[in-house]
Amino acid sequence: MAKRRIFAGSQLRNLRDGRGLKQSEMAVLLGISVSYLSQLEHDDRPLTPTLIEILSRDFPLDWQEFEEDTTTRRFAALREAASDPLFSTPLSVDQLTRIAEQQPALADQFVALHSAYRRTGERLQIVDEALSSENAGGSRLPWEEVRDWFHMAGNYVDQLDRAAEELATRLMGKSISPSAENIESYLREALAISLIYSANAGLRQFDQEAGHLVIDQSQPAESQRFQLAHQLVALALLDDISAIVEAAGLRSASSRQLLFVGLANYAAGALLMPYNQFRLEARSLRHDIDRLRQVFGVSFEQACHRLSTLQRSGARGLPFFFCRVDMAGNITKRHSATRLQFARFGGACPLWIVHEAVAIPDRILVQLAETPDGVRYVSMAKGLVKPSGSYARAPRRYAVALGCEIEHARDFIYADGLDLTSPHAATPIGASCRICPRGDCDQRAFPPSDRPIIVDPDRRDVVPYRIA
Repeated sequence: MAKRRIFAGSQLRNLRDGRGLKQSEMAVLLGISVSYLSQLEHDDRPLTPTLIEILSRDFPLDWQEFEEDTTTRRFAALREAASDPLFSTPLSVDQLTRIAEQQPALADQFVALHSAYRRTGERLQIVDEALSSENAGGSRLPWEEVRDWFHMAGNYVDQLDRAAEELATRLMGKSISPSAENIESYLREALAISLIYSANAGLRQFDQEAGHLVIDQSQPAESQRFQLAHQLVALALLDDISAIVEAAGLRSASSRQLLFVGLANYAAGALLMPYNQFRLEARSLRHDIDRLRQVFGVSFEQACHRLSTLQRSGARGLPFFFCRVDMAGNITKRHSATRLQFARFGGACPLWIVHEAVAIPDRILVQLAETPDGVRYVSMAKGLVKPSGSYARAPRRYAVALGCEIEHARDFIYADGLDLTSPHAATPIGASCRICPRGDCDQRAFPPSDRPIIVDPDRRDVVPYRIA
């Protein structure tokens, strides 16, 4: 079989220019000579499998756009699946290359099998945690069912995302995101909705028969705009949303109604932060949330959540995990496009920076963390306070966290200044005490559910038992 020959001179030059690197600096990163790099950039020589491996490893976000060749995409998917901590010995670049080129059907089946393995593990975790949370029947409450639907959908709904992006194009004009004024005009003129801003009406109240919408004027401007966007997509994209709800197979009317609300919120975010514009801007700003929210006129949380949804095939964003934690440590929103999976019941690991962030609003905290499987993550967390608009109502306090695996640190501005190379720099965290296998954690609240404990009356450590 003929070896594939990949010439990517213009892509390499664009990558190097985008990073502001000289040829000598780029050559050092690739482990080649300057003359060799020059030949590559002028398409005098093709990329080798080793160089493809280095580029996909060190520049994953940039390199994924160059993977036009079917075998190259297969190689990338195979490399990702084979790097699972489940396998103690990783396959070499040469082995991966031979499998991708000489056994394409086997490679595709391996990738599909690994994907099914991960999905099955996630479903088993749902059942296991339901049983351990005294839900013996394994049934889920409506909000749990909807949360798990979004998780299994990868937190990306292609049909709805594209419909919202198309609608945004009609509303944006020359701006990068639809303005509140343009959304208001569309509601009034295209959908015949009357609109008023008033206090004490809830965040949003819509009278469907009268076609009357009331928005709480005490909300911050970005929250008011989001509520407008929610109502617009709930009406303009009604058929798309309803079709998705119908196909979801949820068991109760409450679950279906909650899913409708969740999908309308998803579409509202996609309307205000259209996929392609948002993804390109996020990359150029190295995923700086404060700058992104200024560009698109959204809240800090809205920008974080949108980053976690950029999973469109062929144009993926950085794979993030995202969650929101309240003052009691409960995770009220969660999604992960990384190998990190949150516990579905209870709170998060107490060693995770997000808990400190709740107590320190409006300050960004960063952390390098390592999970029990040895994977390292860069986390950013910020405490937020949502005003209630009245002294009689307490403001809502919570924190949001966003993070990625260490291999993407180059594209995540919050990794700047962290020591990513020291073996002792990472904080050891787990998903939750109930499923964390670490036996030497001083912050453990209770033992893992699948391990017995050993109690020694004559010995007392910080934790009054040892994990067997």
